Amino acid sequence: MHRLHLIKILGTCFAKSRFLNHFRYSGMAYKVLRLKIALASAMFIEKGKGMKIAYLGAGTWGFCLASLLASKGNQVILWTANQEFAKTLSKTREHPKLPKVKADDRVEFTSDLKHAIEGAELLVESVTSKGIRPVFEQVLAFGGVNCPIVLTSKGIEQNSGLLLPEVIVEVLGEGMRKNICCLSGPSHAEEVIQKLPTSVVGASYDPQLMHQIVDTFGTPFFRVYPNADIKGVAFGGAMKNIIAIACGISDGLGFGDNTKAALMTRGLHEIRKLSVTKGSKAETLNGLSGMGDLCVTCLSKLSRNYMFGRLIAEGFDPQQAQEKIGMVVEGAYSCVSALQLAQKNHIEVPITQAIYSILYEKLNPRDAVKALLQRAIKEEHL
Repeated sequence: MHRLHLIKILGTCFAKSRFLNHFRYSGMAYKVLRLKIALASAMFIEKGKGMKIAYLGAGTWGFCLASLLASKGNQVILWTANQEFAKTLSKTREHPKLPKVKADDRVEFTSDLKHAIEGAELLVESVTSKGIRPVFEQVLAFGGVNCPIVLTSKGIEQNSGLLLPEVIVEVLGEGMRKNICCLSGPSHAEEVIQKLPTSVVGASYDPQLMHQIVDTFGTPFFRVYPNADIKGVAFGGAMKNIIAIACGISDGLGFGDNTKAALMTRGLHEIRKLSVTKGSKAETLNGLSGMGDLCVTCLSKLSRNYMFGRLIAEGFDPQQAQEKIGMVVEGAYSCVSALQLAQKNHIEVPITQAIYSILYEKLNPRDAVKALLQRAIKEEHL
């Protein structure tokens, strides 16, 4: 059976199942469904057609997606700059933030970047928005790559105001633009690694490559929808982290669901207003890479940006909160870039401004809330 036909059949089954529509699936039926997913995943592996994939960044998302790609028959080399961490991963085959989950046997761990990218047929990135430029400058120093590049980090570069796909074009050259893709959307590594149903978006400057990436990453439990607006997809992923920090602060201060709903809605309005300055389509922000990612990041304790905000509300300073999270909080970096972009284009972004003031100007979170509530009320335009 052709694998795309198999996806279609499984997708129809999911859509009609009481598990998704009514959340009343029995324990036994759920186990049967999971078994079917596992069998269908096994059918995805086409012998002799696996690629050599260089994967840069061994955080939880990198570990998770590297395993997903390897489970489809690809040979994946997962790179981390930390030599000791690479040794630990090689020995345990477990990520410390994802205990009791073993990496697929086809994943190799290394701290040797040259080895990782040599002969790669696909390069996937999961470093950070702050670290993406220096890492790809190293890639260029080793001779670069001549293969598709899939970016999964989410952010806007400070001072330049460049989206991450634009950063890669600037580093590797205009000739590489056609090779650049983004993968974004509501996707916690902790859930994807358990093969819980997840939907994301794949975007590229090149339409043909966009569809190839959909096929490369797609599984019966990990649905990838194509979207031609790579700038909109990248922008939504960057901005939602800022709003998630605001929602975490709101919950940490003891405010309710009403407050959080207002922050998310008005936050989406800020994202849409600012997105057009980068040539994005505003309607892209209504999809998985915008509203979808905003929801999962603002509403879940699995979100590091949300939890960072809660810690700030509890009295931790930004550095202490970052250390307690133990992973990069992209929203703390991107709020600087977003505010720079807004000021350059004379666009008001009150929530982003408030988060910046709390993190970098030591504004008390409760005073920030008061300032937001005292703003003049205007007619709602979406």
